[in-house]
Amino acid sequence: MTGVSRLLGGSGDPSTVTGFGVYIGMKACAYEVFGSDSLKGKRVAVQGAGKVATYLCGHLAKEGAKLFITDIQEMRARTAVKRFSAAYVKPERIFETPVDIFAPCALGGILNDESIPKLKCQIVAGGANNQLLDEKKHIQMLIDRKILYAPDYAINAGGLISVANELEGYNEERVLKQAEGIYGTLQQIFRIAREEKIPTSVAANKLAELRINSLGRVRQIYSGNSNGVSHNHEITSKA
Repeated sequence: MTGVSRLLGGSGDPSTVTGFGVYIGMKACAYEVFGSDSLKGKRVAVQGAGKVATYLCGHLAKEGAKLFITDIQEMRARTAVKRFSAAYVKPERIFETPVDIFAPCALGGILNDESIPKLKCQIVAGGANNQLLDEKKHIQMLIDRKILYAPDYAINAGGLISVANELEGYNEERVLKQAEGIYGTLQQIFRIAREEKIPTSVAANKLAELRINSLGRVRQIYSGNSNGVSHNHEITSKA
């Protein structure tokens, strides 16, 4: 079972970790663009006021970011606006709101031919899945507009991290520590994108492939040695 009650040994609500991970990833984006990962005073437009967005807004508000919130369910958005001392924006106006960071935390395919030309931000970093309607076309449109894009499956990996930890016994401190690793993952993605002059979405895929291949090599080492566990422990100790 995944995402089950903590009383049953689960994570409870994985959206708490997803929201935290998006916040951490947003800080990595800020460092890449602004040279500092502080979000104090940064203007952030949050599209969506569901669970992930709410947890994200909580972290942002605590750091002193200026929030602009929308949701297709107006009352849900206004509840978040009141809770975080934010500004309410109508759903159709959120793209053109002048901000530093745009955070899609609702529907997929939200970055498209119509929305991208309206964006008035330097960073897109949010928790929604499949944000690019057409990955190749729309990431290039963001690049042309000099907008940094945090690949969705990299920045919103907190939920998956939370659920995966249920397999070995849920430990909140360990999970949050692992979610903090999203910062470093995005830094690697941005570095690969810069050095190889490729989109961040392509760099994210490349990094994922490298990690999968690396894991495969480790498994080969273990399976290729009759005393693999002790042998590899010795290698690790000497490294």
